[in-house]
This record gives sequence, C-alpha cells and structure tokens, in this order.
Amino acid sequence: MALAIEEAKKDPNEVPVGAVLVKNKEIIATAHNECVAQNGICHAELLVIERALKKLGTTYLEDCELYVTKEPCIMCFGATVNARVKRVYFGCYDTKYGAMEYIEKLGYLHKINHVPEIYGGIMETECKTLLEEFFQ
Repeated sequence: MALAIEEAKKDPNEVPVGAVLVKNKEIIATAHNECVAQNGICHAELLVIERALKKLGTTYLEDCELYVTKEPCIMCFGATVNARVKRVYFGCYDTKYGAMEYIEKLGYLHKINHVPEIYGGIMETECKTLLEEFFQ
C-alpha cells in the first residue's frame, strides 16, 4: 500500500488515487489517476489492470492482487471482476462513490462467476489524509 500511496502523489492536478498490481510478490504494474490528463474514466485501477494485462500478455489476472488507496467505484470494481483479480486491498473507504456497500446491498455478489477477496482499511489514515488535503 505504501507504493500505491507514492503513486497517488505523482500528479498534483489529479485526485490522489494510486494503484499497484502484484503477482507472486512481484510488482507487475503501477498507476495513478489520469482523469485530468486523459479523460474521466482513467481511474488508477483501470489503468493498472490494463498495464498488467498487457505486460503479462494474458486475459485474466487470477493470481494477482490489487492495492489501491481508495475504495474502488462501481466501474473499477467491475473491472476487477472482469479481469478476475484474486484480491483487492484498499486504503480508505469512499462513502460517496465506493462500490462495496452498493454491491452488497444489491445482492450482486452471488450472481457473478468471479468475486475477488476484498480487504479495506489498509493504511486507512494515510490514504484518507491524501484525499482530504487534496480537496481542501
């Protein structure tokens, strides 16, 4: 998560979200938000998944773990499902756009063929502070 935090700090014009994708304890790809630099769907999670798939030359990331500084939105959670990421570790919870609460309320998890293991609150204070300072 510390590397994801460093990634989040790379562009002071972007909402500070960083992501790291790991396979067998090896860093495969890193990314940070590029919504301002590129377009509104260039979230760190989507970019890191795309880079990892390209680097590994595969269709799925079944043996990979995603570390991201903020709870994924519904779009990014969908990407982790479609890419079959094994585990998702996120820093701070996002009460406004975070997907986890919505996904659980909708009863969506039992309807899909792959559900990543999800762990939240990893280095939560540090990740939350990044966002709070950005939006002040």
